[in-house]
Amino acid sequence: MGFLKSLAPHVHWGLRLSLAATFIYHGWGKFPIDAFSQAMGMPVPMVWAVAIAELVGGAALIAGAFGKEILTRLGGLIVIVIMIGAIAMVHAKNGFNVMNGGMEFQLLMLVTGLYFAAKGNDA
Repeated sequence: MGFLKSLAPHVHWGLRLSLAATFIYHGWGKFPIDAFSQAMGMPVPMVWAVAIAELVGGAALIAGAFGKEILTRLGGLIVIVIMIGAIAMVHAKNGFNVMNGGMEFQLLMLVTGLYFAAKGNDA
C-alpha cells in the first residue's frame, strides 16, 4: 500500500496526458476543415469550433498542470461539452460498444473531463 500511496501525487499525469493527447490529436486531425466537414456532413463553422475547442482543451489540460488551476478546469469543461456533442450526434445511436461505433470511449473521456473539471489540480 505504501508504494501505491507514494504514486498518488503523480497519477494525474497518465489521465491528463492521455486525454490531452487524444484531444489534440483529434483536433489536429480535423484539418483540412473542408474535407472533414464533407466527410462528417457537418457545417464548416461547427467543424472549426470543434477543432479549435479540442486543441485548446488539450493544451489547457497540460498547461493547467504547470500553473493556473482554472486551465485544468477549463480543459475538463471543454472535454465534457465536446463529448456530449459527440455522443448525442454520432455515437449514442450505435449503443455502448466501441466496436460498433458506440459511445464507450466517448463516455470514458466525458467522465475523465468531469474529473478534471471538478477536481482541478487536486486531481
